[in-house]
Amino acid sequence: MVQRMQEQGRQGQAPRPAGPEEKTARVGRLMTMTSFSLAALHLAAAARGRLRPFQRMGPAAGSGQRTMRSILSTGALLLALAAATVQAQPAPGAELAGVKYAPGVTVADLPLQLNGAGIRFRFVVQVYTAGLYLSTRADTAEAVLATPGPKRLHVVMLRDIDASELGRLFTRGMQDNAAKEEFSKSIEGTIKMADIFSAKKRLSKGESFSVDYLPGVGTQVLVNGKPAGELITEPEFFRALMGIWLGPNPADAGLKQALLGRAPVSANPRQR
Repeated sequence: MVQRMQEQGRQGQAPRPAGPEEKTARVGRLMTMTSFSLAALHLAAAARGRLRPFQRMGPAAGSGQRTMRSILSTGALLLALAAATVQAQPAPGAELAGVKYAPGVTVADLPLQLNGAGIRFRFVVQVYTAGLYLSTRADTAEAVLATPGPKRLHVVMLRDIDASELGRLFTRGMQDNAAKEEFSKSIEGTIKMADIFSAKKRLSKGESFSVDYLPGVGTQVLVNGKPAGELITEPEFFRALMGIWLGPNPADAGLKQALLGRAPVSANPRQR
């Protein structure tokens, strides 16, 4: 692996991020190394006359028992640290239909990681890509909404579309996935969002918009990376808006699974 990284460095390429299989192999190597370390410590203790090598300890073992418990505790700690190191690896980025999603972004000066990304299909037509950024991983809609800190949904258009039509589709998606009472509390925010898309008139292929949720502040819509329209302060709005993609009746079930990190980000043109 080191040799491969050196070759990539000579070629001017960044080392390839470790995949799941390589990460598992690393844990296996760490566990093997830990086992050898435990054996070496056991033999060292035996050489000092405190333990009989690899023999079962009886009640009279005394300090030998305490030494062995210390060794085992150290080994367990090493294994836990090894597992935590693998789990702490940053989520990989994604590339869909030529659109790249970075592994992480910063929102309100706080780091977020890519939870999942996918393509929105309408029949067999690719409409846009979407990526969800959170402070911690989440694989259900409830967990997404419960994650602490800011959240971001980033959308990049894969074809030209009338912005007003997109706004109407979003409104319909919110109605389809929210109770009447909840939707009624988000109407003011829905109107503000509709005004943003009406002012834009058209979203062309390659253009983007983001929806940032800032706890205690509200929801900010950005078009092509710049804040657009008024800040939407109703807390119910963001929940209702996320229902478009993550609710019980999502616009695209395959995209929902991808945003929740449950499915590959490959194309799956089976939606309406």
